[in-house]
Formats: sequence, C-alpha cells, structure tokens
Amino acid sequence: MKLRIFTEPQQGASYDDLLTVARAAERLGFDAFFRSDHYQRIGAGDPGPGSTDAWITLAGLARETSTIRLGTLVTPATFRLPGPLAISVAQVDQMSGGRVELGLGTGWFDAEHTAYGIPFPPVGERFARFEEQLEIIQGLWTAQGPYSFEGSYYRLADSPALPKPAQRPRPPIIIGGFGAARTPRLAAAYADEYNVPFRTLPDTGAAFDRVRRAAQDTGRTIILSAAQTVCVGRDAAELERRAAAIGTGLDELRANGLAGTPGEVVEKLGELAKLGAERVYLQVMDLSDLEQLELIAAEVLPHV
Repeated sequence: MKLRIFTEPQQGASYDDLLTVARAAERLGFDAFFRSDHYQRIGAGDPGPGSTDAWITLAGLARETSTIRLGTLVTPATFRLPGPLAISVAQVDQMSGGRVELGLGTGWFDAEHTAYGIPFPPVGERFARFEEQLEIIQGLWTAQGPYSFEGSYYRLADSPALPKPAQRPRPPIIIGGFGAARTPRLAAAYADEYNVPFRTLPDTGAAFDRVRRAAQDTGRTIILSAAQTVCVGRDAAELERRAAAIGTGLDELRANGLAGTPGEVVEKLGELAKLGAERVYLQVMDLSDLEQLELIAAEVLPHV
C-alpha cells in the first residue's frame, strides 16, 4: 500500500506552508503530495491568508520538488474550461518531469462559486459537463494531430491539442465519490484510480464493489484508494493534543478516520487493504505539525 499526504489549503495555508509540507513528505518517503481544489474555507473559523489556486501551487511545487508525485483531490469541473485545464495540467506535468495526476470531480461547494462568480448549475448538468470534460481532456492529451469535439456543453474545432504532457499516453486521472450509479459508470469509463473519501470501512467496501462491477463491464482495471483524516500519537496525551489542534473529537476520528497509536493505524490500514485499497490519502489538517508526519513515516509507513 502507498501512503499519500493530502492537504486542505482552503482552511488557511500559504504557498510556503504547502512547500514545507511537500518537501517534508518527499524527504520522509511518502508516495505523493496532494491538495484539495477550493477557493474558500469550508466551515467556520479563521481563513488565514485565504485559499491558493491548486494548479498554480502545483506548478511551483513541480519545480521545488524532485521525486514526489503531485495532484488534486479533486479539481471541480465547474472551475475551469476543459481546454485550458488540459493545457495547465500538461504544462505542470512537463514542469515536474511527469509526476502529475489529475483528480477531477463535478464540484459541490455552492458558497465558493457564489463568492467568486463561478456558475454552479444543477447536479444533473454538472455531471453531464463533467463527463464531457473527461472525454475532452483525454482527447486533447492523446490526439495525434488536431482534435475536435461536439457536445451538449462544449465544442472544440481543430484544436492543436498542445502542449502534450510528459507522461505517455497521459497523466493518470482520479475520480472520487460514493454515488451509486453515475460515479461508478464514469470511473469505469475514464478513471485510472477511484477514490472513496472519508467513509467508514463498510461504506468504502460497498463503493469499491460498485466500481469493480462497473469496471468488469468495460474491461478495465482501476486502482482503488481511500482518503481518511489522520491523527496519530504515541500515547493518549499526544492523541488528544493533535485532535484538539484540528478541532475534531478523538472518538469521531477513531470511528471515521485513521486515529490512534501507530499500531492502531497500521491495523486499520490493513483493513482498508483487505477491501482492496492500494493507496490511502492521509488528510493532514494541521500543516504545522511536521512531527506527526515524521512519526507516521517512522512507525506506520514501513509496515504497510
């Protein structure tokens, strides 16, 4: 199993904060550094310096790291037109030497769209736009010459389909969610990886099974992954301190995340592995607590 670090910069983090965590994750041997793609804090609290743009952040990190993989979990299809998004991700992939992965979703946080003047259509239209974007982005990356597309929401005519990403045939695409019908179908058709965010073990297993069944119909093999909030401590006092720092009760973290001593976390990761998870994204909410990353790297990472 590969462990990846996943951050939520919209809760209040500067680029320098993210760079520090990404470099620490690389030095400590984690597989990837991912960030969410939001323009506004979710929930009450101090927004700090505000959010940062996901792909501008990853472009900077592409030049300031050397081995760790980089990506979003996930970029909303509502934020960007598919053509410019394909260009941005391809360029960051070139800048990183082929280390980028694109997590793409429908978008869900209405308030940030209102705050920044981004259209937020009904959920059915968002899924339809999302599917067209998936087809367009893959088409632009893999086309051997001009690319055209005629859909209900997007039309491309004789696009040069440039630049191309460094990875061939294209960077991996991640689709996340837990919908019962549309999400498994889209994952089976377009995704290299399917991610279940912040669900219990039974719910995660059920979602994995839906995507497995859908993938059988398309004849494709998909990497399965999960995202879980992490809170690891050597003893009860350290655990309580870390839970308090992120404003979440330890009981809730134990039930719905990866919380406990290193041994307890290794055990739960083993349960996720039994369900089929090949990667787990550790949602790190306190970006100043690099000691937690060091603890996980020393006492969890070697055992998974």
